[in-house]
Amino acid sequence: MSLDLLVSHYNYWVVIFLMMVGFYILISRGNLIKKIVGLNVFQTSVFMLYISMGKVSGGTPPILLPGEEGVLYSNPLPHVLILTAIVVGIATTSVGLALAVRIKEAYGTIEEDEINAIDARTEAAE
Repeated sequence: MSLDLLVSHYNYWVVIFLMMVGFYILISRGNLIKKIVGLNVFQTSVFMLYISMGKVSGGTPPILLPGEEGVLYSNPLPHVLILTAIVVGIATTSVGLALAVRIKEAYGTIEEDEINAIDARTEAAE
């Protein structure tokens, strides 16, 4: 019984795996580009979670046709929200990459530890 439950909800296991991979990349790496990639993986797992929750087994698209009663419809709201979130995610990623380019120009590196060391040396010199 419990194995059937696990197998029938495999999409949630994929979401959990992707979420943990993205979170691990985000907190374990010092490279700013790798952090942006980890954030995108984490974000994608959240998208998959919302889309999985919005799916109704046996549901049809919410198109009302005359004469049909008792039809089970899927909720379109999670899909619309995720479409908006994808656009926001692309904008966030592009701003993050632009900041990484600017940081590379200013510091000569995109490694977090090296940037902090440069800042500490600059503060100590002043």
